[in-house]
Amino acid sequence: MRIRATVAVVSGALAFTALAVPAAQADDSAGDTKISNVVVNGGKAVVVGATTAKKVTLTFTATDNSGIDWAQPILYRGASIQKSETGALADSSDDLAKCTKVDATKSTCKATFTLEQQYNLINSAAGTWKVWVIAAAKDGDYMQKENAKSFHVQRASKLTVNASPEPVKKGKTITVTGKLSRANWETGKYAGYSTQSVKLQFRKKSSSTYTTVKTIKTNSTGNLKTTVTASADGYFRYSFAGTTTTPAVNAAGDFVDVK
Repeated sequence: MRIRATVAVVSGALAFTALAVPAAQADDSAGDTKISNVVVNGGKAVVVGATTAKKVTLTFTATDNSGIDWAQPILYRGASIQKSETGALADSSDDLAKCTKVDATKSTCKATFTLEQQYNLINSAAGTWKVWVIAAAKDGDYMQKENAKSFHVQRASKLTVNASPEPVKKGKTITVTGKLSRANWETGKYAGYSTQSVKLQFRKKSSSTYTTVKTIKTNSTGNLKTTVTASADGYFRYSFAGTTTTPAVNAAGDFVDVK
């Protein structure tokens, strides 16, 4: 049995147009073949910027009493592999993972994938992705998993801060502005992330720990603005906790000298 997939670009997103799979579209198996220890990107979310394509490494273990013949993984986003919105095949010439024999029954397999803006990444593709994988044994046994592992593909984020005036008299008002933005995979630029909760934090000059002062939301263009009362020398920063589609980020602290 052999699995192959072909792809085509549709409205900027990758769509699987012909996928030759066994009749059972969900998990399927025959014999004692097993797939385990599936890890995507070292266990971390895949964060992709506005312009540079991202290489993603997938590793897993495949076992069978007769040994492993070959294995093919696919990364995809969608309700199922058959209803995938976008995805990626392995970068290898035959779309297969490279499986290295550990012993007579076990192999460790590895594949690298490319996620690229305006090809298989558009903004709506950010979020939860899945790993479809099949491993075939030398005796004809196999295991197929439609969701061997879930992981996040995220739009890279940036956060700025500016506290003014500097210096400022104690008891006077400090205005703290900033902006939360994230990669737009369709324009190749960073754009404001609207209506997101962001914490304003402060660290005294003599301390190494930031404390949350208040939480505000970005406006329609991702901008932040609030005021606080000057009390002591220290650093102000904004801190964003992140979402499924966008990673957490902290702005570099901006020092304010309080007279």
